[in-house]
Amino acid sequence: MSTQNESKDFAVIATGGKQYVVHPGQTIAVEKLEEAEGQVTFEKVLLQSKAGKVTIGTPEISGAKVMGTILKTAKGKKIMVVKYKNKTRQRSSNGHRQTRATVKIESV
Repeated sequence: MSTQNESKDFAVIATGGKQYVVHPGQTIAVEKLEEAEGQVTFEKVLLQSKAGKVTIGTPEISGAKVMGTILKTAKGKKIMVVKYKNKTRQRSSNGHRQTRATVKIESV
């Protein structure tokens, strides 16, 4: 069963140590992007499907690109890291907030 908004074009990209399945027009939140707001190009394309033709990379597809636009960059929720060593009663804690970028995929 297909819907009207379903696009047959998609790609699997690798960025920030993770893999994402992306479609044109989709908005995703990715980690560890060095770029500021504006255009971004993902060149690590692992799989691409265009017009029903699927191309699988070994491990990447050479020459394939996924274009996107960085909408905003913000910090995520704070995670508290607590360490404890028994017998010595040594305790330490600190917090970490990961930077996340919201990216709108323009083309696959």
